[in-house]
Amino acid sequence: MGTEMVMVDEIPFPPQITTTKPLSLLGYGITDIEIHFLQIKFTAIGVYLEPEVAGHLQQWKGKPGNVLAEDDDFFEALINAPVEKFLRVVVIKEIKGSQYGVQLESAVRDRLAADDKYEEEEEEALEKVVEFFQSKYFKKNSIITYHFPANSCTAEIAFTTEGKEEAKIKVENANVVEMIKKWYLGGTRGVSATTITSLANALSARLCK
Repeated sequence: MGTEMVMVDEIPFPPQITTTKPLSLLGYGITDIEIHFLQIKFTAIGVYLEPEVAGHLQQWKGKPGNVLAEDDDFFEALINAPVEKFLRVVVIKEIKGSQYGVQLESAVRDRLAADDKYEEEEEEALEKVVEFFQSKYFKKNSIITYHFPANSCTAEIAFTTEGKEEAKIKVENANVVEMIKKWYLGGTRGVSATTITSLANALSARLCK
């Protein structure tokens, strides 16, 4: 395997990372908004998965990437597949951590509320995540990672920025963890359409093998 970096909007992503086992970069993209025809880019995203993930998605074999990108059931199956998942999010436009925390909070809360899963425990767990980001400053090239172990309903979130030690928090509320996954990997409702398209194309190619 070459160690050539994959460039996502001028930000380098390793093609493979090792957590408890090697995970491959299967999808990447950006989060952005357009204001008065100006595109403002916020983050670059890399999605790392166990190569075996394709084994859990066999019923979509032979479907082209553009069809998978529109299929929320496919992404639901991907989210629920018992494989390790790792998200690497790199800051392009600097913002306060509290701004990112608020985006995450409203995305997760809305999804929980829609599924009638927003109880006191979820509120507390989400509050801790928001507090974790509250004190951070997202300089350009700061990195946020989300590690979702294979057979566990937990997530470990880490934040690294130049000149500071890595900060970590563990999320143990299964409903909150599920909705964080859905925020980034939730098909047509995911936060980054470019990432979803890229994942759909890569997985479509793997399913054809």
